[in-house]
Amino acid sequence: MRVGVLTGGGDCPGLNAVIRAVVRKGEQSYGHEFVGFLDGWRGPLERRTMPLDVEHCRGILPRGGTILGSSRTNPYKVEDGPARVKENMAALGVDALVAIGGEDTLGVAHKLSGEGVAVVGVPKTIDNDLSGTEVTFGFHTAVQIVVDAIDRLHTTAESHDRVLVCEVMGRHAGWIATYAGIAGGAAEVLVPEVPFDIDHVCADLTRRHEKGRFASIVVVAEGAKPKEGTMVLSSGEVDAFGHVRLGGIGQVLAEEIEKRTGFETRVTVLGHIQRGGTPTAFDRVLATRFGVAAIDAIHARDFGTMVALRAGAIIRVPLAEGVDVLKTVDPELLEVAELFHG
Repeated sequence: MRVGVLTGGGDCPGLNAVIRAVVRKGEQSYGHEFVGFLDGWRGPLERRTMPLDVEHCRGILPRGGTILGSSRTNPYKVEDGPARVKENMAALGVDALVAIGGEDTLGVAHKLSGEGVAVVGVPKTIDNDLSGTEVTFGFHTAVQIVVDAIDRLHTTAESHDRVLVCEVMGRHAGWIATYAGIAGGAAEVLVPEVPFDIDHVCADLTRRHEKGRFASIVVVAEGAKPKEGTMVLSSGEVDAFGHVRLGGIGQVLAEEIEKRTGFETRVTVLGHIQRGGTPTAFDRVLATRFGVAAIDAIHARDFGTMVALRAGAIIRVPLAEGVDVLKTVDPELLEVAELFHG
């Protein structure tokens, strides 16, 4: 069997580990051949490829990013896009496809599967918001990067008696903010799931500083919004999947906190630092297990499925189960974070 592999959406620590595992198991155990599609769905759409075999995968396990490149190309936004994908796969002799990505990449995979494309999905997002799996690779690495940053921010906040706002990724779900906020000892954790009350936030910080704590860390997810809805947080621009490009909540929040409390407030936007660099050991292992399970599903011709982690085991679920509903933070976990507010 000739198998295509692509990585779509935002880059993520662990992508190369998945590619390596797919190719190693597929080539050595099943005798499959592989072709790497470049830059996400742009690869099969424009017939952009690279050779992919065990030799090309040597040394990539600890590397961040993806050797295949990525993009947010959506074939369903291109004239005759799905037909071109199928025609190019056929012309290249590709019998099946492993699509590694998040909600958008796997959403395209799900639609193409319904049109007869033999595809298996691997869930990827540092936001950890894909349903169907308990955790996605890349999330653990992103959280550790944020916690390391918060640990450093604590020392400078204490040295200058400041409030420091740390803006992290999380468009619709605040998994990174919640985990990192709890692990980093944040004074406030603000997430998309619960619109925040700016007056309440400022009151918490004021009480905290009145007790003699002259330094506070506020962790805010990029998609968090205030109850009153008066802060303009986005540019209004959208990508190929219709997502508004977020950013700016940290700066607006810092200015509002300083204006209302009088406390000197600064902002740190971690941005793409959360995506880059070496994956943690946990993410390397999870990504490797996902890759092995994905090529097993391809070999078994169990198409239209996605590999997932459930209760410590790697299983297969329908692709639809992974993309139908976003997985938001458990309210009980948010309650844990709130115990340490103020």
